[in-house]
Amino acid sequence: MNVAIVVAAGKGTRLGGDQPKQFHELCGVPIIIHTLRQFERSEEISEVIVVVPAEQTAVLSSLAEKFKVRKVSRAVAGGATRAQSVLCGLNAIGGAEIVAVHDGVRPFVTPDEIDRVVAAARTSGAAILVAPVADTIKDIENGHVKRTPPRHNLRRALTPQCFRYDLLKRAYDRLDEAEAAGIEVTDDSLLVERLGAEIMAVEGSARNIKITQEGDLVLAEAILKQKSE
Repeated sequence: MNVAIVVAAGKGTRLGGDQPKQFHELCGVPIIIHTLRQFERSEEISEVIVVVPAEQTAVLSSLAEKFKVRKVSRAVAGGATRAQSVLCGLNAIGGAEIVAVHDGVRPFVTPDEIDRVVAAARTSGAAILVAPVADTIKDIENGHVKRTPPRHNLRRALTPQCFRYDLLKRAYDRLDEAEAAGIEVTDDSLLVERLGAEIMAVEGSARNIKITQEGDLVLAEAILKQKSE
């Protein structure tokens, strides 16, 4: 069985209003539901655990029932950081072959992308969805440009990121160690990389945006409108 952990535990309100961004609506439907619907259509994912702020677990369960998102098995309370929230979701899994970790505010991932990353992780043990970098990237130190990395080797890390269950567990067993060393754990791949594991890169679409600011919301509305035409 393959399980998805959908991380939606942020409490940020940069999109305005008094609710977390994952509960803002796009065309009348909460962002988190748009995201969960993609996993509902995935052939590889059997179960979804959603990590939300502690005070929102009942709200999420109610929304899942209202919008008939049947694969959601549990809504669990998150931690102080994204990584700690993933750990909360991981601890709620009794066992799985592959665990897919996805950001709750990435509603435009496709079922095909999910399935391809899961399949790659089944083969290799670890795989992440990536997209090309369009801009030239500069390495800056103390306000000065130090180098320009070759763009053809660079990719943006997207989600889902998928791993064999035991590998991800071993990686998260060392989360305290990484955080104590001052390492900012911005994705799950970073922790798995620290184990020395090889991670496959699966090409995905640049439309798989993470909605964090008001401009992202405008772009998301445009993407939804385009999809419905």
